[in-house]
Amino acid sequence: MLPAAHKRYLATSGADRHRLQWLGCGAAVAAELALLCWALHLFVGWPQAVGAAAAGSTGALPLTLLVTTRPRLLPQVDRVLVHIVSVAGFSVVVVGVYIVTVIGLGRAPNHADRTALGLSMLAAAVTALCYLPLRGRLNEMVNGLVYGARNPPEDVLRTFGSRLTRAIPMDELLLQLAESLRKTMNLTSAEIYTGSGEFYERAASVPDRGSAILTIGDRERKVLTGAGVSGTAWVTVWLPALLAEWPGAQIRVAPVSHSGELLGLIVVDRPTEGDAFTAEDERVLTELARQAGLALHNVQLDSALQAGLDELRRQAGELRASRARIVATADAERRKIERNLHDGAQQHLVALAVNLRLVHDLITEDPSGATEMVEALADEVKATIQELRDLAHGIYPPLLMDAGLIQALRAAANRSPLAVEVEAGDGIGRYPADVEAAVYFCCLEALQNASKHAPGASVVISLREEGGGLFFDVTDDGPGYDAAAAVQGHGFVNMSDRLGAIGGSVRWESQPGQGSAVHGSLPL
Repeated sequence: MLPAAHKRYLATSGADRHRLQWLGCGAAVAAELALLCWALHLFVGWPQAVGAAAAGSTGALPLTLLVTTRPRLLPQVDRVLVHIVSVAGFSVVVVGVYIVTVIGLGRAPNHADRTALGLSMLAAAVTALCYLPLRGRLNEMVNGLVYGARNPPEDVLRTFGSRLTRAIPMDELLLQLAESLRKTMNLTSAEIYTGSGEFYERAASVPDRGSAILTIGDRERKVLTGAGVSGTAWVTVWLPALLAEWPGAQIRVAPVSHSGELLGLIVVDRPTEGDAFTAEDERVLTELARQAGLALHNVQLDSALQAGLDELRRQAGELRASRARIVATADAERRKIERNLHDGAQQHLVALAVNLRLVHDLITEDPSGATEMVEALADEVKATIQELRDLAHGIYPPLLMDAGLIQALRAAANRSPLAVEVEAGDGIGRYPADVEAAVYFCCLEALQNASKHAPGASVVISLREEGGGLFFDVTDDGPGYDAAAAVQGHGFVNMSDRLGAIGGSVRWESQPGQGSAVHGSLPL
């Protein structure tokens, strides 16, 4: 029956579960009253009609059912049920102890013993009820007698553990830890160092001693991480720098570490003539160092996560700006192509159409004039074809598509007003169209910048493939420039966007009077 009721209880929720809990309260009260009636009858002979009294205790059930009809009282059942079950459990323990002590070890009480036994049971119940509220004050009084004005060392463990669950800055948390250590362990001073690698900074000290840097080598760091809480003799050998600040003092050093990495130190001291550090003190320091190590490790993780998020935000911002620039550039290029077609090839074609109509009219009237005009039209057709080729070359060079990157760059070098040399490393062949186009137009951009800012300079374009990537360099021996200012230029932005769209990167190097260089790379 009980397993079935428990299964039904677990399947309920909300108001239905509250009603079952109130019913459980009534059953617990009824059982408690029945137990008390039976115990009193056994030990003091009252009530005489124990069966009727126990049956009367079941009146608690309809009372709790009546409570379930009040919606405002339903949610209060949790606290009530906890207290009732606690009192019922205490009653079972008390009755069991009396049965074992009085009847099991002694004898059944007679009429003369029942009054004294009843009073002793009443005294035990009153004592138990009064001890709970007095327990806290008794502990404070005893701690005051044993530890004086300070708290027991276990308090710092409890308070530091509770502070870790709050959103307290690490600097403040470490300062509170140092203050608690000095107060609870009767220390002269308490200090906490934090850091990584060879350098550890004093993050908190009580009393305040300002900032300081402690240098710990690799060998000492490995020994310190696995040493546990160490005393003055150990510090003399491995951390002698600490003794300069505490001459003639008892020192304890607890390494703050996590996963074998030293993250800091807890350093405490007492006067030589003061109380010696006990095993309990060292246990508290060890546990505090472990908790502090976990907290510092979490701070490192938070910092790394925040740095990663900041980097992602920066990259997302750059990506949005790059996309906007690419869209704007594409629109501008389309307008440029439309303008070039309208002002160039379209005008040639319109002129050809007009001249063709004139030739048609002159064929019968002036054949010789028509022949001369046809020859002139042939030259205009060639000029139109060349202009269309030049326009197509600016959009996407046919030579790049047909012959590849090296031939297209050499053709561009021949068209440049500068002396340009193209150097290709071993293994340079054909690549995906987007890779070849990115490298070609970046080199073309660098050549145009060199023509504009370094007239008369010599330029070298070099290509090489290594480590799973394609690298290119465009160097010149011109007058150079301020590379930091050029990073914001239109040409650099175009190259960065073009290479960045397919996972590549570009950087510029130059100093006034020392020429310039553009270095780009693309993953293959």
